[in-house]
Amino acid sequence: MQLFVQLFFKIFFILTPFFVMSVFLVMSKDWDNRERKKLAFKVGMAVMVLNLSMFYLGKYIFMLFGITIDAFRVGAGILLFLSAISIVKGEISETKTSSTDMAIVPLAIPVTVGPGTIGMLLVLSGEMNSINDKIIATAAMIFTSLLLGFLLSVSVQIEKIIGEKGISILSKITGLFVASVASQLVISGIKNLLK
Repeated sequence: MQLFVQLFFKIFFILTPFFVMSVFLVMSKDWDNRERKKLAFKVGMAVMVLNLSMFYLGKYIFMLFGITIDAFRVGAGILLFLSAISIVKGEISETKTSSTDMAIVPLAIPVTVGPGTIGMLLVLSGEMNSINDKIIATAAMIFTSLLLGFLLSVSVQIEKIIGEKGISILSKITGLFVASVASQLVISGIKNLLK
């Protein structure tokens, strides 16, 4: 249970839900509630498929390219840190596209599952050796993806309660958590490479 809770919070913050919510609200501002709920569901499903794919293919990607997990930790940490900077700065790009296209690009990739998230999932897959750990990680990824989809589907109501400024503040706090995870990845990678 402790591993599930740890993985849940780690994955949840890496997915930067409040930043994704602010992007989602900007990109779907002219849509009605029904269309937004459909889009939220598609984003949640796309994120789930992407996360699980990266998690289970990670080991083979390392073997294929001959990359050590610690070297990847450093690279993923740097990319994740850059993502955290753009979250804190609030850099959002606005594009007009169909709901399915928008659910996959840009909302699922790269807004939710960017290079830093992919890197963290690949590192996580390299660290998980037992089947039990992989099952727990899979459950955490499914749960966080569903929670993300739910948060997006009620994003208009959340914005009404806490306001646009509130979402912006939560987004920046998420960015700080992501920066902390990124720093830890880089520190762990460098420490292990130097041993």
